[in-house]
Amino acid sequence: MKDLVFRSARRLGIETVLVANQRLQTPPGNPLVSAVRVAGGPDVADEYIATHADAGDLVVTQDVPLAALLVPRRIVVLDPRGEEHTEETIGERLSVRDFMDQARLVGMVTGGPPPYDARAKRAFAAALDRVLTRLCRSPGV
Repeated sequence: MKDLVFRSARRLGIETVLVANQRLQTPPGNPLVSAVRVAGGPDVADEYIATHADAGDLVVTQDVPLAALLVPRRIVVLDPRGEEHTEETIGERLSVRDFMDQARLVGMVTGGPPPYDARAKRAFAAALDRVLTRLCRSPGV
């Protein structure tokens, strides 16, 4: 997934910032990709992203609560499986996430997401291309 993002950054000339609470490797020879290492702790990376992202930016995250903070601010959010969070979908996705979280807290075995396979990678690649095409055609991008 990261390779797709890195190639897109280079191809389209888009600044790309990786944010995590650990050291991240950026691709050599691609000055458009940088990394920000934040302090460890719950939601520190999310807080950094929420503070620094602007309308028209694209954030790739599987964190639904973070997406719920970003979408109303007109920040485009994709999950790693290629699903775009929108004003129309984020409320339901947050409710499902909270329900599953509560189910796990009371001991219910909920399983995990399906494997990240070739199909998921293709879906992400297609969604990334679609979103970047849309964003690059928008004024001010």
